[in-house]
Amino acid sequence: MKRILIVDDEPHITRVLKLYLERVGYAVDTAQNGRAALDDILKSAPDALMTDIQMPLMSGKQLCLALEEQLPQRTFPIFVMTSMTDREHREWTQKINNLEFLEKPLSMRAMTRALDKHFGTAETDGGASHV
Repeated sequence: MKRILIVDDEPHITRVLKLYLERVGYAVDTAQNGRAALDDILKSAPDALMTDIQMPLMSGKQLCLALEEQLPQRTFPIFVMTSMTDREHREWTQKINNLEFLEKPLSMRAMTRALDKHFGTAETDGGASHV
């Protein structure tokens, strides 16, 4: 079973995503900020990382940059969940391999499609609900 790490400081978002992803067959761990996620990843890398950008202690941007520095051979994909679409909020990602944006409000179908694409699995029946 593929393990997804969801990083978001809004408990209701992590709860909804966790319940949905578990329902479609993924194992899910959560973290409330980038610092906690980085500690978890350095102990045991997930099969995929989904992170918000704006969080306390360590932002999603800081987390992604730390992963690039500390795990240069990282193979798991990073999905950045954000409502920030301005170019300035995306330029930093140019230096990070295997990163994709998922725009908020997050479509469960788009999220599942992105994970299925990466893992090479058939698309699951993701509803059209949003987070």
